[in-house]
Formats: sequence, structure tokens, C-alpha cells
Amino acid sequence: MNEIREYYLILITTPIYAIVIGGEILFSYLQRKNYYSVKGTLANIYLTTLNMSLDILVRGLCLFVLNYFYQFKFIELHNQYIYWGLLLIGQDFMFYWLHRIDHVCRMFWAVHITHHSSEEYNLTVGFRSSVFQPLYRFIYFIPLALLGFKGIDIMFIYSATQIYGILIHTQTVDKLGFLEYFLSTPSHHRVHHASNARYLDKNMGMLLIIWDKLFGTFEAEEEKVVFGLTENIKTYNPLKMVFHEWVNIGIDLKKTSSLKEKLKYIFGPPGWSHDGSKKTSRQMQNELTKKSSTT
Repeated sequence: MNEIREYYLILITTPIYAIVIGGEILFSYLQRKNYYSVKGTLANIYLTTLNMSLDILVRGLCLFVLNYFYQFKFIELHNQYIYWGLLLIGQDFMFYWLHRIDHVCRMFWAVHITHHSSEEYNLTVGFRSSVFQPLYRFIYFIPLALLGFKGIDIMFIYSATQIYGILIHTQTVDKLGFLEYFLSTPSHHRVHHASNARYLDKNMGMLLIIWDKLFGTFEAEEEKVVFGLTENIKTYNPLKMVFHEWVNIGIDLKKTSSLKEKLKYIFGPPGWSHDGSKKTSRQMQNELTKKSSTT
């Protein structure tokens, strides 16, 4: 049954992706926006291929784990409208925390950084996947299984909401009026992909922006967005795109003999340094706040 639903998702979304990406490429060309480059687009295709291949390989394990915990469910929902509605909201809530931890713990940031490493921003960046995320993503959905949602349904709703998550990676859509209050819109997600200090680690929601507003990670798009990383990698080397932050962690570990400091380089926030040579996003934002308060 799930295979049929997945098949229909692919059948429906493939022409949608082709039309909207083709339209954005044409718009970019005619308006001389330079949203796309051949190398950047090929890099995004390469990274999503790696991610999808790994996802397929571990899907059986993910389903096994979720079904195992489903045996111990606390609740059984019989109304299908309530079941799917709560699953949609619950999955988006758990994804928010997955995404937030990917940003605040360097070990997971080393996986997720690939998605943020493009200095271009267009619909194909939505496919620029965090290659190794399928190895641990399902762990965040275990509470949903305990709340009475089947593993196969959790995986399906994640795939369905990913469609929306891909389509908001665009510069061609402006703010969307009242939808900005509760949806994660293209405007909100442009902020998320910014390297501006003010915007770092903001707007983590994939479908709903309400989680960011509740938990203090929301920032509206106001100043011009600069896409990419605070230190861009400037390469399309296939291995470097995936592993460059792991290499950086290895380099940082050699800088100190303290076990506590080594652990902070692995599990602390990205940008943490024992000697102050680098700064975390929070440190940069605090400096920005102090600077603005004195001017």
C-alpha cells in the first residue's frame, strides 16, 4: 500500500518539479537574475542522488524500528481525519527539532551543512540533501509511533511534506500575505539559508513556521539575504561537498589536548572554539545586538 502511495507521489510531483524548475530557469534567464549555474545544478542532482540511494538502503531498518515502537503505543486513533491531521502536525513538530539540533550540534551540522553550502538559491537547492541524515532521522519520529502512528504512515507523510519543503527554495516568490503568519513560506526559508549574522539558525520549520515563533527561532526577512555559509567552501568537488566539515572537525580536535574541549568541538555549537578564534551564531548575533544598541 505504501509503495502505491509513494508511486503516486512520484507520479504527481515529477511533472510539477519539471514545470516549476523549468519556469524558474526561464525567468532567471530572461530577467538576467543568474539564479542557476550548470555546476551548481549538477552538484544538487549529485547530492540528492546520494541521499535518495542511502534513504532507500536504510528504509527497511527505519520501518522496522518505528513498527517496533508502535507495538507500545499509548493511544489508538480511529478517526482517519484526526489521525492524518495530527500526524501531519506531529511530524512537522518533530522535524523542527531534528532540524534545530542539526544546526546547534556540530556533529549533526557536519551532515546538514551540505544543504546550506550553495551560494546560489533556487528550486534545485531543495534537492541539495544532507546525505547522511537518513541514518538517524527516523529516531526523531519514534515518539510518533508511541503515540499510535504507523511507521509506514510516518514515512509517507514525511515524503509528502518534503514536496512543500522543496518548493519553498525560491527567490521568485515574494511574501505571501497572511500565510506568513503560520506557514513556512519562501520568504521565511530564504532567511534560513542566509549567511547574514542576524539570520543564522532561524526559521527551522518545514511546513509550519509556528514552531519557530513558539521556541524563539523566528526571524522575518528584512535585510537583503546573502546565501551560503559564513565561510563558503568554493568548490564543487564531490567529496569535499559532503565531508569538508568532518575534515574541519578533525583539524580543530588537534588544536587542544583537553578532552572537554575536544568534546565541545564535536558536540558543541558550530563555530565554538577554545581560543575564541571562531564564533558561534549566537556570539555573532550578540555582537550585532550590542553594536546596534550603541549606534
